[in-house]
Amino acid sequence: MATPLHRPIECSAEEWEARQQLAACYRIFDLLGWSESIYNHISLTVPGEEGAFLINPFGLLYSEVCASNLVKIDIDGNTLDGSAYPVNKAGFTQHAYFHRHLPQVKAICHVHTTETMAVSSYEHGLLPSNFYACAFVGQIGYHDFEGVTVRGEEGERLLANLGQHKILMLRNHGPVVMGKTVPEMFFTMWALQRACEIQCATLAMGKPVLVPDEVLHVHQRDLSQVQLPGGPGAPDFAAWMRKVDRVDRSWRD
Repeated sequence: MATPLHRPIECSAEEWEARQQLAACYRIFDLLGWSESIYNHISLTVPGEEGAFLINPFGLLYSEVCASNLVKIDIDGNTLDGSAYPVNKAGFTQHAYFHRHLPQVKAICHVHTTETMAVSSYEHGLLPSNFYACAFVGQIGYHDFEGVTVRGEEGERLLANLGQHKILMLRNHGPVVMGKTVPEMFFTMWALQRACEIQCATLAMGKPVLVPDEVLHVHQRDLSQVQLPGGPGAPDFAAWMRKVDRVDRSWRD
């Protein structure tokens, strides 16, 4: 991503690039219809600053988020950049716990899309009933609903139920999707959303055809053969950045 000639806030060039990437992600989510009024969250660790991450200002729509108004906080909830905006406690509590205990995870999103919430509320969760879903079988953790995630003591159970996965389905609530990079997290979320959309449409028609285990294994093994260079999700995210640029470039400010 190109770094602008000037930055409207005091921060390192690395942080500014991270801010722009995260702001672009918020605008892409909004363009795809994944926003939920002023709620939900996407967070990203700040390069070179242990325990610091960026998150959306509570009270703004995703379409209003830009690089300079993202809030930098630490994993204890302290604002580090002097922002006047508050942070949603439900977002901070959950994301901070994962950022604290999963250093390999840099980007995290939590959404309330209709289809992902429907699948998280379905007794059998995500089924191996379509192309996208087959990539996720055995790759998702499930966590029973305990109410709004504002209590720190729930974090230990969230982490235990996530296990070694990068997706945690909060039952009756919605998914938490993680990645080593914003593009990886975005692409995982995109594919999960498609899997859930298709499952909802299939179940509305009746009994689905489930893919057998031996085919699932082959499918997951061979997925790497259809990836473009640049790392997981990088070409996809770059393409969507170009699209949001054509819509509104204010996220870069």
